[in-house]
Amino acid sequence: MNTASTSAIPPDRATAPGRDRSRFWAGLAAALFPAACLAAGVLLLSSVQVSGCITHGVQCTKGLPGWLFVWSAGIGAVAFIVALAAPARQVRQAALTAQLLAECTALLVVLSYYA
Repeated sequence: MNTASTSAIPPDRATAPGRDRSRFWAGLAAALFPAACLAAGVLLLSSVQVSGCITHGVQCTKGLPGWLFVWSAGIGAVAFIVALAAPARQVRQAALTAQLLAECTALLVVLSYYA
């Protein structure tokens, strides 16, 4: 019997089949977040209401508060670090979910600023 080969497998890979790609997706989401913020800003500036607000000062409305963006980006950064550093698969997947939700919230703040 060959028992030495089963003990060499890490515990999280021995119990769960398939590859865990949560670290890859967390890194990709973190890398694409600044580009998404820039694209949301350009999308905002191309609308008629925002361009009228910037050039003529009419129909200017304040969106969601700026502190919500700061907190969302901060929570996303912490969740990104947890998704990279956590040894347990379930913790990495939960951190990836929290990171994606925080980044979506931050993008919502950007999109709602002049809406």
